Amino acid sequence: MDATTPGPLAPDVLERDDVKRALEEHDFAAAFSLFKKWGGLSQNRIAAACQLTPGKVSTIISGQQHVTSFDVVCRIADGLHIPGRLVGLADRPWEKQPDTPDPPTPPAAPPSDDVPWRPTATVHLAADLTRSDLVMDRRAATRALTSVAISGAPLLDSLEGWLQQSPKDHQEPRRGRIGQREVLELEATARAFRAWDHRFGGGLRRKAVVGQLNEVASHLDDHQTPDVEKGLFGVMAHLSGIAATMAWDSGHQKQAQNYYLLALRAAHAAGDREFGANVLAGMARQMLYRDRPQDALELVHLAQKGVRASAGPRARAMLHTREAWAYAAMGRAAAFRRATGEATEALADSDRGDEPYWITYFDEAELAGVTGGRLLDMARVDPQSHAEAAAASIRSALARRGAEAGRSHALDLIGLAECHFLTGDVRNAVEHTHRAVDAAARTQSSRVRAQLGQLYPYTVGRSASRSVGEARARIREALSS
Repeated sequence: MDATTPGPLAPDVLERDDVKRALEEHDFAAAFSLFKKWGGLSQNRIAAACQLTPGKVSTIISGQQHVTSFDVVCRIADGLHIPGRLVGLADRPWEKQPDTPDPPTPPAAPPSDDVPWRPTATVHLAADLTRSDLVMDRRAATRALTSVAISGAPLLDSLEGWLQQSPKDHQEPRRGRIGQREVLELEATARAFRAWDHRFGGGLRRKAVVGQLNEVASHLDDHQTPDVEKGLFGVMAHLSGIAATMAWDSGHQKQAQNYYLLALRAAHAAGDREFGANVLAGMARQMLYRDRPQDALELVHLAQKGVRASAGPRARAMLHTREAWAYAAMGRAAAFRRATGEATEALADSDRGDEPYWITYFDEAELAGVTGGRLLDMARVDPQSHAEAAAASIRSALARRGAEAGRSHALDLIGLAECHFLTGDVRNAVEHTHRAVDAAARTQSSRVRAQLGQLYPYTVGRSASRSVGEARARIREALSS
């Protein structure tokens, strides 16, 4: 389809606000329904234009499947003549008016499930995702807060390609424009951003990370020498993982998932299985916060299968704690204890100098904090069995890492305050609530504030206690600021 060929949709359909909003958010269930309503297109017509099966279009419209593949988004845009800007893409080739006719092109290859795992597809995905993110206005950002991350089979099935070898792109080798020195500088920048996120949380520097990620994508689009290209994909994986954590910490769940998927594909292109497993662990954590422990467990098992025995002790320990978290959410106390014991054993073999910098944060303090948090999850259901153990584990974490831990320190204090409320120790609960509010004020993390909000119900109905009332007022003030 070229610039002179009219598309199947009338121009006024694409000018509708509801259509523009659906396309901007990649809500193709709504978009296809609107095309049927206002454009008069049948499901078969949409399927034929987009090189999809009618059954696929039906599952998209019903919401059973979400479009997450860059290749499919491009086919939809090209097949229905939707300008690239409406779906966060660069101008499509048919939008340009050529001076001379384009040479004949061979028929399009049939859709392939491995397309998202090709390095070139990963570069295009990074460029389009970061470009749309950087130009997002306030209204779009507000709508993004309500976008829901996909889960279940549509998510899990799309990740199976991570276990396969990275498919090679057939292209002429070119002389790279940058060298290893520039790659090392980009790696240092990624480290600095990661350190900032671990300490303060939130999205205060998220745009800077996204901008740097866009720059890396532009370097990769120049087809560097193989060693530089591999290094750049590694940097892309780390920056995408940081952008995902920052987006998630700011409440942008769908955006976070998009960056996690990009990080996983970039790690795949870089041949870094261990960091890819770390990305899958981040995706599992996101599912756990959405109360989908079975999805989280499958993601962790996929990560463990991908790295097998090649992961270092800290990475193995971290994966075991995510596994334990899922078991705790399912109420499987025995499985939780087994997985936590495996994490402890793995961590005992660790040596900080032998492992990647991004996993050195996972130490005895982190293990104690994570374990205490999961015991607290179970204590909310059965406080008599788990509350004291949760408090002991969280106190151990607090003793090992101080206020400089930022977000983790605040979460520890919130968890300990809740443990004291569960055991009826109101005096210590109030004391740690005040400390938690002070720590929360030093972070930009919406996750910290969400956890702080869980303390509020414990302070309601205790109006006879002046100290509890003061704690309630401080929580309310912190949450409304």
